[in-house]
Amino acid sequence: MGSLDWIVIAGYFVLMVAIGWWAKKRVKTAKDFYVADGKIPWWLTGISHHMSGYSAAVFVGYAAMAYTLGFAVYVWWALSITVACTVGAIWFAPRWPRLRQRLGIISPLEYLTTRFNVATEQVLAWSGSALKIFDVAAKWSASAILLNVFADISIPWGILLVGGVTMVYSTIGGVWADVLTDFGQFVIQLVAAVVMLVIVLGQLGGFSALWTMWDQLPDAHSNPFNGNLTLGFFLAYCVISTLSYNGGTWNLAMRMISTPNGREARRSMIFSGALYLIWPLVLFVPMWAAPLLLPDLANPDQSYALMAQTYLPVGLVGLVLAGMFAHTMAMTASDANAISSVVVRDIIPSFRKGRSFLAERQELAWARLTTFLFIALSMGIALSSDSFGGVLGLLILWFGALVGPIAVPMLLGLLPAFRRSGPTAALISWALGLIVFALNKYAWPDAITGLGDHAQTVSVAAPVLVSIVAFVLIGIVKPENTPETDALIDSLATDEPAPDAQRSAVPA
Repeated sequence: MGSLDWIVIAGYFVLMVAIGWWAKKRVKTAKDFYVADGKIPWWLTGISHHMSGYSAAVFVGYAAMAYTLGFAVYVWWALSITVACTVGAIWFAPRWPRLRQRLGIISPLEYLTTRFNVATEQVLAWSGSALKIFDVAAKWSASAILLNVFADISIPWGILLVGGVTMVYSTIGGVWADVLTDFGQFVIQLVAAVVMLVIVLGQLGGFSALWTMWDQLPDAHSNPFNGNLTLGFFLAYCVISTLSYNGGTWNLAMRMISTPNGREARRSMIFSGALYLIWPLVLFVPMWAAPLLLPDLANPDQSYALMAQTYLPVGLVGLVLAGMFAHTMAMTASDANAISSVVVRDIIPSFRKGRSFLAERQELAWARLTTFLFIALSMGIALSSDSFGGVLGLLILWFGALVGPIAVPMLLGLLPAFRRSGPTAALISWALGLIVFALNKYAWPDAITGLGDHAQTVSVAAPVLVSIVAFVLIGIVKPENTPETDALIDSLATDEPAPDAQRSAVPA
């Protein structure tokens, strides 16, 4: 990279820290730190939800899949999330801010104590927090690979650089820093990706290359399903994405909780879904064209970065790299915020007498400390990511397979159709999902591998499907709903405050 590229990158990092420092003025309590007291507008929430949903892994792992498999990566990834956002706008998104209105939650798991019991809350809190460390670690690894290609910075130093900047602004600014930097990162990434698209199309002969390039690529590259990205894998990921993008991935639940009401949350989810339908096409076109511009790459995961180095003028290389970092820093900062809320509001009270919350000043101090510690620990995992199957191993197999069992009781527990499923159903569905994942990974690996292109589908889909079936069937066989849980579920159907919430809002 040239000097101007380094100036752009340095300016980007400084801007992110400055936004975090400015946001610090808006944070007085843990409620402000985690959910902005429900004051984030729908359009900003929608952009933040979108930006928090993917990372630099798109430009590394997904770029490799686009290089080798073609259009199928868009169908599997972007369309599955669009389906998820559509489902969420109807059923899930509006219920999250209503939980804040009814119960005063500032953690996505707080309501589980009322809906199920303390044991369910604790099991999901501990297992979900551990899982998320691996997911975030994959994002640091992907960013470090990009820095290595662009600037010959070693992987460990790349992890420390990107993680360190994110640690600063997310620790001091909370959710306001997250959503405001998400917006800034969205603008930067918008400019960078459009520039990359225009230059690549110019190299291929103009705008018409959008459809003519497919004639020069392998025939299967234009298929909606290719290789291990099968129809079954797409359908499985529609289910997993629905659970993940509607709150199973806790930082995305936090985005919904931070909106003023259910109507605004629904609008933000529709906006995010529209972005997922359209924007990935802009990102993927250069990746699909990469085999024509950089044929026979030994490491396809470097294809996007190498094209940027090869075709972009000085200064724009730094802008594109900043755009790649934007996604990672957006996702990991919001993840850290969500995990911190679970630790402070769900885990720490379990060790206190009477399960009481921390005092207000202590709560904010612990919010910042746990955010710092989470990012530090995930960076440590990233430094040894090869032990877990590399970036895609962490991202797709570990996170994709395990997020379902954790999300099933959390998401389905919000819906009236599953009101009969209680704590027994929640805990058994969680346990069976993890057991199936462990069997697939360690007891039956040869049998799974023998399925060929369907192996990945079975590995990812089996745990979540088992969890869903168990949650539903146990609810039918052993209903555990109570008048209290029925009242809570029914109250989430509308935005009108419940009578108890109205009384609690009156100043003492």
